[in-house]
Amino acid sequence: MRMIARTTLLAAAAIPLAIAATAPASATAPTDVTYAFGVTGSTVTNTITNNTGDTIGCTTSLAPAPGGVLPPIDDLMRNGQSLYQQDDIPPGTTTQSVTDVPDGSYVALASCGREGTDPAMWVSDYPGIEQYLVQFPMTAYTVRQASTVVIVPSVAPAPPAAANTPDLDDLGTLFGS
Repeated sequence: MRMIARTTLLAAAAIPLAIAATAPASATAPTDVTYAFGVTGSTVTNTITNNTGDTIGCTTSLAPAPGGVLPPIDDLMRNGQSLYQQDDIPPGTTTQSVTDVPDGSYVALASCGREGTDPAMWVSDYPGIEQYLVQFPMTAYTVRQASTVVIVPSVAPAPPAAANTPDLDDLGTLFGS
């Protein structure tokens, strides 16, 4: 689990990782990047489909969603996200994983950005996000895979196997008589 104080979704999109671009960037479209969130144990995954033709910098992050409810956008921006994974994502489909997530409910967010001659960013759709996106001097798209509340469950102990459970109908077998 990576921790960083007051990291925000848009800061990650505005300052993407170093992006290697070998050819001039192509025109962008809202559907060039998609996200699909999932949970397995204490890991939250984001399957990113990058159809931009370029490597893009992406971040998948989590913020608390108390009671499984999306918090107001201002709360997310003010408090940031301390659980995240950041990578360069090549064209195609790649999965980012945020590991060792404590039990609870979270809003899963994603942002990807591209620099160069045609800079753009793709950010998880979220109620009220547009007021923040207009502040950036690049094309910004909201990705229709809306930010999703994910529940990271605690792992319950497995019940005993049926073959190891004694037959209580005959107490004599239980005590060896």
